[in-house]
Amino acid sequence: MKKFVLAVSAIMLMTGTANAERYVMVTHGEGKDPFWPVVEKAGADAAAQMGVDFEYIFNPSGDLADMASSIQAAAATQPDGMVVSLPDPDSLGNAIRAAVDSGVPVITINSGLEAYKEVGALMHIGQPETLAGQKAGERAAAEGATKALCMTPEQYNTALSDRCNGYGENVNIVSSVDTTHDAATIVTRATAALQANPDVNAVLSVSPTSCIGTAKALDDLGMSVHHSCFDLSPELMDLINAGKVAFTIDQQQRLQGYMPIVVLHLYNNSAGLLPGDNIPSGPGFVDKSNASAVSALAGIDR
Repeated sequence: MKKFVLAVSAIMLMTGTANAERYVMVTHGEGKDPFWPVVEKAGADAAAQMGVDFEYIFNPSGDLADMASSIQAAAATQPDGMVVSLPDPDSLGNAIRAAVDSGVPVITINSGLEAYKEVGALMHIGQPETLAGQKAGERAAAEGATKALCMTPEQYNTALSDRCNGYGENVNIVSSVDTTHDAATIVTRATAALQANPDVNAVLSVSPTSCIGTAKALDDLGMSVHHSCFDLSPELMDLINAGKVAFTIDQQQRLQGYMPIVVLHLYNNSAGLLPGDNIPSGPGFVDKSNASAVSALAGIDR
């Protein structure tokens, strides 16, 4: 009898696992940016609390054609929902639309606010990037910035371009520098750009990797400029506390990973229940006044 009960329990467990809701998250990037592990952890945390299965996919190549293929492959498994970042609607739009047409509900996160409707997504969770750039530029200008370089690791990423463009409404950007995510390349390219533009008095770095590499280039050159950044990492918090970075914009990536799993679970179990609008996760400022409080969570939940 005991063996029978154990066998039935095992079958029920396997059946429950097979029938569990399953959500897949596909994001861009090359795996070198400290931003995405926080998003992945948040999605997994939400899935555990909702009692659903979760899979996270990224393409180490950073190639958007590879990402589109990953979206197509994930959609073919017919998950209960997908969460997708949208850095380039032209490259990824067809794959996302095909997923939606096949019956998979999709929520876009992080980048793609302006294009989520045209690809058929239910909603977008992320930071309005132009607004975030504007706020960064307003504060930088108030702190004396007038002429700047914009350091960006992904020239194809429309969200990062929006950050530069928004900042440029308040501070004159003389050049946008393609840094890549490679640590050594960032320092080399930032150094070259700073040497070619010795009269700039500000730099905007739109990612933690570009921020850290640019800070090193500034140190190596002995240059002192107003340096502001985007997103969080432990190293970036140290730069703020050391007075080498004025502030960084926090888009709260934990919300971008956590909330779409919760929303999709509600959507699937509550007759299409959805928030009344998109969920803006930022922008917020981290500077010397709060960096120490935030630093313990940087790279983990912030």
